[in-house]
Amino acid sequence: MAASILRSPTNPLSRHVTSKPPASEQRSKASVIVHVPYKKLRRRFPVLASLHRDDDNNNNNNNEGNAQALQLNRLLDDSQYDVVSKDPNMLPRPLSSSQFSDSIAHGSRLRVAYQGVHGAYSESAAEKAYPNCEAVPCEQFDTAFEAVERWLVDRAVLPIENSLGGSIHRNYDLLLRHSLHIVGEVKFAVRHCLMANHDVKLEELKRVLSHPQALAQCEHTLTRLGLVREAVDDTAGAAKHVAFHKLKDAGAVASSTAARIYGLNILAEDIQDDCDNVTRFLMLAREPIIPGIDRLFKTSIVFSLEEGPGVLCKALAVFALRKINLMKIESRPLRKQLLGAPDDNNNGFPKHFDYLFYVDFEASMADPTAQNALRNLKEFATFLRVLGSYPVDTSMI
Repeated sequence: MAASILRSPTNPLSRHVTSKPPASEQRSKASVIVHVPYKKLRRRFPVLASLHRDDDNNNNNNNEGNAQALQLNRLLDDSQYDVVSKDPNMLPRPLSSSQFSDSIAHGSRLRVAYQGVHGAYSESAAEKAYPNCEAVPCEQFDTAFEAVERWLVDRAVLPIENSLGGSIHRNYDLLLRHSLHIVGEVKFAVRHCLMANHDVKLEELKRVLSHPQALAQCEHTLTRLGLVREAVDDTAGAAKHVAFHKLKDAGAVASSTAARIYGLNILAEDIQDDCDNVTRFLMLAREPIIPGIDRLFKTSIVFSLEEGPGVLCKALAVFALRKINLMKIESRPLRKQLLGAPDDNNNGFPKHFDYLFYVDFEASMADPTAQNALRNLKEFATFLRVLGSYPVDTSMI
């Protein structure tokens, strides 16, 4: 059976997690409160400073003292995680204080959360970002964010954009909702395969299951084959469903890894419409890394502006005047704003849309030029937050 060849007994983290982070986490970080002016709301944002780089191979020794203090604080607090789930087999396995201390002191593998099930492209991206890590599957993107914040895992690797399908808007929104930091990125080349059970031939297929983006990326091939497309949560989940239910009329679009894991037969390889199919993943952690200038760095920020002619142009000019290259700009609705509320700057008419702007620019926050650009932007932005300053991934697989 396919279930007998799973590599890890780790169960997917359920979204029904009601625990809160231990008090010791707050004591182990240096926190500075800064006030950011906002037109209708004034918020306080903690700026967390880390005294080490996010180096998987070397950071264990540097954090030994902090880990011991963390273990002592957790023992004194006697805090535990409360997990709510109807299925006991789906319960996550949170790190105990002793496990967390030992993993840092003895160089054990990092636990890295990803969205999907075993065999997902996200799992391969997590293993590329953190070789020899323990990849932990999560049901939803939200669950992966919460797992890092609550010390269930050490990192998360989540998709943010695809070269064919565009941005993953859900994760842009979650970046703002949660307090995690971007500490790196990883690019992963996606190669889709059409697969089915071993006794099923290509001409016998009537329908195909996969993630909506995967189905869209293989549209021409699937149309030519005359297959009805059915959307599911993820590609590997589609392969698992086809295998476990022994479907005779349905196939799945997923990776060759998923086919091997779930014992499916690959009927066609590289069925994506465009061979240039790359997904960029973000590496997320509880604390930021200290940016450097020894290699190419990227900085991600999010900000909002007052409405008015030329305001966005003025914001982008702070980078152009300093010859800072913008690598990406994305706008998302500012959901906190009350819809239909009158606005003085809109001639009394109801103002229905306010926007947040997510920008990636090619510079390190260790560079004074980048610091001056953000200092200039802060003078007229109604909100500004640095999501992370991290090395650019120049590799490809």
